[in-house]
Amino acid sequence: MAFIRSLLFTLLALPLTGLFGFLVAIAAPLSPKAAYVLIDAWRFCFMKGLVRIVLGIRTQVVGAENIPAEAVVVLSKHQSAWETVALQQWFPRMVFVLKKELLKLPILGRAFRAIGMIAIDRAAGLDALSQVADQGADRLRHGISVIIFPEGTRVPPGQKRRYKAGGAHLAVQAGAKVVPVAHNAGELWPRNVFVKQAGTVTISFGPAIDTVGLSAEEVSQRAEAWIEAEMARIAPHRYRQAGSATQQAA
Repeated sequence: MAFIRSLLFTLLALPLTGLFGFLVAIAAPLSPKAAYVLIDAWRFCFMKGLVRIVLGIRTQVVGAENIPAEAVVVLSKHQSAWETVALQQWFPRMVFVLKKELLKLPILGRAFRAIGMIAIDRAAGLDALSQVADQGADRLRHGISVIIFPEGTRVPPGQKRRYKAGGAHLAVQAGAKVVPVAHNAGELWPRNVFVKQAGTVTISFGPAIDTVGLSAEEVSQRAEAWIEAEMARIAPHRYRQAGSATQQAA
């Protein structure tokens, strides 16, 4: 059953995303507001129609009241493709920081470029950090939140990678608040796995971190501490396994 659901999801998601990507690429240069209306319509069809009805994946939300009214820097756990769409529900005016290679995608690449996604060269080092800071500050000034995955890539449940401070640096430079986000989407929608499982994803928003008077390192450490503690609460079975594996390796 899970395979059939996943196959139907893929067959419907590809043309849906292609169509809306094409429309956004056309609309964005003419009217950014219209582009975001289209993006919101796509997200609704994708999450409510395909993810919830076809895949059977529901969402449990914790801490939505912690999200400030103004544009913020979102530092989120990254486990699957689910959160790249789901987060748009709570931050409808937003852009992602993504690798520049994604701009080469036939339709989506044009849409990403048209709405001002922040594309960086991961190999650029400090120059990439400067790109995030400059472009991110511009988006924040225009009321657009910036979503960043500080671990840099999708990480399986129960594991973690080093948190990069680029998002925290942007927040400090722009004087913006940081919202840390934890979720367990990888339990149902693993990385690079075709078959998705039905169930409930828990997504949790932490208290906004006021960056005034803090260094980028302090902001990053606070966000990381909250996210990892919340991940252990959301998926204690995964973190017990990860802890046992670490002890055995030692």
